[in-house]
Amino acid sequence: MSLKNKEIMLITPDGRRLDGRRPDEIRDIKIKVGILENADGSAYVEQGDTKIYAAVYGPREVHPRHLALPNKAIIRCRYHMAPFSVEERKSPAPSRREIELSKVIREALAPAILVEQFPFTTIDVFIEVINADGSTRCASIIAASLALASAGIPMRDLVAACSVGKVKGVLVLDITDVEDKYGEVDLPFAMMPSRDEITLFQLDGVLSMEEVEKAISMATKACKEIYEKQKSALKARYLETRKTIEGITT
Repeated sequence: MSLKNKEIMLITPDGRRLDGRRPDEIRDIKIKVGILENADGSAYVEQGDTKIYAAVYGPREVHPRHLALPNKAIIRCRYHMAPFSVEERKSPAPSRREIELSKVIREALAPAILVEQFPFTTIDVFIEVINADGSTRCASIIAASLALASAGIPMRDLVAACSVGKVKGVLVLDITDVEDKYGEVDLPFAMMPSRDEITLFQLDGVLSMEEVEKAISMATKACKEIYEKQKSALKARYLETRKTIEGITT
């Protein structure tokens, strides 16, 4: 398929996108919490064809010890894309983009974590992208936030995230890989919904002030929708664990 054809098909005359969504619709999200036995906390997020695992270890002792901070925990994050997660095989070695996104995700999560409660320790977050179809940093934030919560780490709130793009002049939510590559704008956004605090705001492209305000409004609404799904997934995991414990004790 040519670039020209892709551009024509991104938005149909009746306002539909390639996958049939309207501009203000997010993809279906499947969330599972506590799925990795060897991690202190874990989560799996499937957002459309984007599939991501997140695992959390800690708080635990820092190695090497001279990196420890006396007043708070260190948050370390590693975002990694599996070699088979994209169309052309990716090198398993960390790329510059993965190093950058590791930092971006860590900084988006940090305001939610009560790091001052755990001095001289580290909280390690590992994110593995199994299949990439756009908005991987936002899906990673959703998964990592749930993994932190499932590890029992005290948090001010969960962090929800959603991207906004601009395709053929139209603002759209939760962009796919094709929309990211051939669209005009990518705006990753994350927040703590119950506190109405933004923890991530990036913009690749050009928007007018009116478009920025509309994009923030769209992303905020989407994050609050995702937030409810996050809470439901945590509750489901809690109920499952409770049934298991009650089954053992009875």
